[in-house]
Amino acid sequence: MNYRVIDKDTYYRKGVFCHFSQDCKCSVSMTSRIDVTDLAAFSRKTGTKFYLNFLYLLTKVLNSRDDYRMGYLWQTDQLICYDVINPIQYVFHEDTETFTLVYTRYDEDYRTFYAGALKDLERGKNTREYGLDAENHPNWFDASFISWLSYDSMNIELPDGYLYFSPIINWGKYRNENGRLMMPVTVRMNHASADGYLIAKVYFLLEKEMEAFTAGY
Repeated sequence: MNYRVIDKDTYYRKGVFCHFSQDCKCSVSMTSRIDVTDLAAFSRKTGTKFYLNFLYLLTKVLNSRDDYRMGYLWQTDQLICYDVINPIQYVFHEDTETFTLVYTRYDEDYRTFYAGALKDLERGKNTREYGLDAENHPNWFDASFISWLSYDSMNIELPDGYLYFSPIINWGKYRNENGRLMMPVTVRMNHASADGYLIAKVYFLLEKEMEAFTAGY
């Protein structure tokens, strides 16, 4: 795990950071539907899992900007930016109706990431422990697929004053809308490090990455 310390006096979002880390501590989240028709077709044609393909593209997007890789060290009051952030996957156990989380490392190479993420999923199926180890995984973000529902909105609250900067991403079941497969995606970030523009940018970048990823299929 590597990171660099951000100089809060020269931070380009200094004013916003100060306001939402001192005066008005809060998070901000958005839910929007994105078109995953081509990604679903790619997954079918290649015999790969749609979920893991989307997870790869999502993690790639979140690693493309410093704003999505921010962190806060409360022990030293330091604002930091991680070199890379990795996804936490959630494995659902139907027999107990509980989850096990597994930590997956991001690799820019799609095949390397896919193989590792798939292996992590299979490992998670073999235990019923929750598996939380946040202390040793500070630069991991929550990536949770709500496969049972194509929802319209979602909100995740964290305690006021808790400067948790890692993105929290949820997505639901896609559904057919006028011949296209539309999937709800919810992006939650701390308002001290992100605003509406930066969250909206996640969706634009996802669309761009999906288009490039599925080109030719």
